[in-house]
Order: sequence, then structure tokens, then C-alpha cells
Amino acid sequence: MAGLNHAEIARYRADGVLHPVPVFTEREAADLRAEVEALEAAHGDRAGGHSLSQFFRVNGQLVIPLLAEIARAPAILDAVEGVLGPDLLVWSVELFIKEPGDGTIVSWHQDITYWGMGETDEEVTAWLALSDVSVEAGCMRFIPGSHVGGIVSHEDTFDDANLLSRGQQIAGVDEARAVPGPLRPGEMSLHHGRCFHASAPNRSGDRRIGCAIRYVTPDVRQGLHRDYAMLVRGQDKAQGWINLAGARGLFDPRDLALYEEVLAAQSAALTAGAEADVAMYEGAKL
Repeated sequence: MAGLNHAEIARYRADGVLHPVPVFTEREAADLRAEVEALEAAHGDRAGGHSLSQFFRVNGQLVIPLLAEIARAPAILDAVEGVLGPDLLVWSVELFIKEPGDGTIVSWHQDITYWGMGETDEEVTAWLALSDVSVEAGCMRFIPGSHVGGIVSHEDTFDDANLLSRGQQIAGVDEARAVPGPLRPGEMSLHHGRCFHASAPNRSGDRRIGCAIRYVTPDVRQGLHRDYAMLVRGQDKAQGWINLAGARGLFDPRDLALYEEVLAAQSAALTAGAEADVAMYEGAKL
């Protein structure tokens, strides 16, 4: 758990994905899961003017200390530093939860298609399993090496069963090349924002709970506007981001006001070119 070795870094560079990477013990992962589920039990209907699922899926690190703490975990940062270097910011923290039998999927896509970051290599997603994320539970599948090309065309489906904000998908992906990435609780995968990936429905008897943390370097530039990020290691000498501190406390009113500001600014990039409302930022589809 002391960072990546040379072979692991080389594999990430070649494939655009690396898994599994152990960062927490199963006991620690179980404790984190319990904290997530305690939040659901206490704040499931409404929290700080939004549904809790809104905060789970969009910038929860700004209003939920637990998500900011996960993003700052030294074991995760050590591994990410091997990929991106010593200066790290968190752009977002999201929870992807699939209930057993709910039929939800994530279609084939590239993460950075709608983020406004262009073709950058200065980002990575750390996807942490808080439950047993087996093939049966609908683990992610990847197309190794697909990150070496550019951003490809996506079509918006706005499918209610799709966990992505626009139901965006890449057509014609060769499923025979797909490699599953099952994870035990406390393990994570790292994947490049241009790496094709998807996940199937949860056919297990338990919830599938994953925490996706989007890390960037200070050198990333948002194309149309200055974006917000949380500095978690090193320095932001480039000053291309508006640096945030993370949640003061659970649903602190000052954090909630900042959350609304960030939400409005980021929605412009996510919704650009969409032919229908992007429900993630409307709070309707999460």
C-alpha cells in the first residue's frame, strides 16, 4: 500500500487502466460503507436543499466530510502520485450505487468527453470498492489501450436505466476486447479519462457501492472557464483552478452556498451540446 511500482505504472501507461490496487483493508472498507449507509438512513429524503443522491453523485466532497476524507486518503494519493506526479487536486467525488436487481447500467463511454478538459493526460479516476464489486455485481469492464486515441463520438440516449448524466454511449465497441475489473472491498482501479469503460447490471444479492474520485494536476486547463478543485497534495503553482478546502462539516450552510456556485459553473460544461436537460444537474435523475 505504499504507491505503485515501476511495472504497475508501465501497465497503466500502456493500458489506460490498472486494477486491483489495494488501498484499504476489508474492515476499513466496511466501516466506510457503514458511514455511507448511515448518511442514507439519516438524510435519504432531503439534505441541504437537495436529495442526498444529488450530493452522492455531484461534488459531494464540498458538503460531506466523509467524501473529502476518502479523497485525501494517503494510500490512494500515493498510488495516484505514481501516475500524475506530486501535485494533486480533486475535481469531484461521486458514489456509484447499484441496488441488486435494479437493472441500472453504465454504457460504454470516455469520462472526459463532457468535462471541458480536452484531450489531457493530466487526470485519472480512482474507483474505490466499498462492497464486493464482482463480475456478478456489475463491475466495470475496460477496453485496454483505448485511451491512446482521442475523444470519440458519443450519442446521448437519456436512458433512465443508465447512471450517466446523459446516458451517453459509444457505438460499435468490440465487446470481445473487454476486460472485467472486479474489486474486493478496499481495492480500487485507476483509469484514464479516455479509456473506454462500462458496467452491467448488479445481479448479485448485495448492493454494489463504488466511490469514484477524479484527480487532476494543476496544469489541466478548463476550456471555457476556470473550474473548482480541492488541493490534496503538493502545490498549485499554475493557479489555473479555484482552490477549495472541502467540507467544513456535514451540510454546513456556507458549504451549501458554495456548492450551488460550483454546480452552476460546472453545469455549463456538462450540458454543452445536449439536446435535452441533463438531469444530474437538475436533481431529477441520480
